[in-house]
Amino acid sequence: MSFKHIFKARLNWFSKGKQQQTTAKIHTKNHTVSFAEKPDLNVSAAKAFKGDPQLYNPEDLLLSSIVSCHMMSYLYVCSQNDIEVVTYTDEAEATLEVLDNGSGRFTEVRLYPQVKITQSEKIDLAIDLHKKANELCFIANSCNFPIVHFPSCETI
Repeated sequence: MSFKHIFKARLNWFSKGKQQQTTAKIHTKNHTVSFAEKPDLNVSAAKAFKGDPQLYNPEDLLLSSIVSCHMMSYLYVCSQNDIEVVTYTDEAEATLEVLDNGSGRFTEVRLYPQVKITQSEKIDLAIDLHKKANELCFIANSCNFPIVHFPSCETI
């Protein structure tokens, strides 16, 4: 049996007037994304694409979705295997390839989860469970590029 869930977002952008640039006219890329009953999210393009570097950009948000979803899936499979996770950190990286025609795509995401658990006899299992977490991750299952994992685990 499967279930379907609908997620909704509202995007609001308005012109602050055209800004002159020597080669072409450009518009601000800053905008707001709203979700029901949640704080607004102020977004822009990445600095490399003439956005506001102080704001989140779509590339940041895609990477954060992947790293967050993997962690939640991982904590779920650890709980199924009676592994007590004490800390979980990750220093994830994503590679974006931009082509000459201006199009682009992510070509790979690398996750470096560092986990601390309480049971030393379960370290190998805790490392292996990253594969299962990736299989369950809603966001990873929606991506068309590889997501590779370089996990580490130790006990406290």
